[in-house]
Amino acid sequence: MAEQNTYSYQYPHPAVTTDGVIFGFDGKGLRVLWIERGQDPCQGKLAFPGGFLNMDETLEECARRELQEETSLVAEKLEQFHAFSAVDRDPRERVISVAFFGLVKMAAVHGGDDAQSAQWVRIDEVPQLAFDHDYIFREAMRYLRKKIFFEPIGFDLLDETFTFPQLQRLYEAILGIQFDRRNFKRKMLQLGLIENAEEKRTINPMIEDLDSNSSKMVMKDIDCLFLSASNLCPPLARSANFAQQQKKEFSHEVGRKPQWFKFNKRRYDELKENPGSFRLEF
Repeated sequence: MAEQNTYSYQYPHPAVTTDGVIFGFDGKGLRVLWIERGQDPCQGKLAFPGGFLNMDETLEECARRELQEETSLVAEKLEQFHAFSAVDRDPRERVISVAFFGLVKMAAVHGGDDAQSAQWVRIDEVPQLAFDHDYIFREAMRYLRKKIFFEPIGFDLLDETFTFPQLQRLYEAILGIQFDRRNFKRKMLQLGLIENAEEKRTINPMIEDLDSNSSKMVMKDIDCLFLSASNLCPPLARSANFAQQQKKEFSHEVGRKPQWFKFNKRRYDELKENPGSFRLEF
């Protein structure tokens, strides 16, 4: 009779997987990284990069390994944010998934291992997902929107230097609301997290340089823009100074040389050392 292992567990127990919810910013909107499953179950559907935990690795090691194997992306920082344990969440067997959250500067990705492809998808264009990943996605978005009020997360999503319109678009993309330009800028400057940067900068090819494109607009295009707005909204057009005032403000912004900023790393480190000292309110 074979000797029984003293530490073996004789009862059924679940398998464990990890899923990586990775966000990036393309200069205009927020994107999330997906893989297309190359095999059943859910073959052809989008899912988060992830997989089963090996016996000789930690949860975080598993999340990093699966992310790199399936998308080629290496994330510097991953944060565990939730465990998903619905009994019927996976048709193969009883599976508990531990989800990790990451904010990265966008880079080219390609499918590998059992992922047919990998792609960055805008958060408002996400189709039907595999397993319970639509629920995981909703929880990740809720976590991100909560996090942004207590931590200056732009460090991880923006390039080293950026314009205020880019920073504002990032916060608007995450929160799904629009801010008054002047109030947003004043608030960010009051926090002490932003400082002027030199004009020299490296452009991330994955980021759409919207500010540069905007500056190429000619005045006749602006005239057409506000003429169309007047036709579509007669009550506004009847305001004697509305169109001209808006044209004047828009022309000023377009014609002005972009001003570049960077994050104040010293101030950021101070806030991280004092949890609760950062509170973003508009």
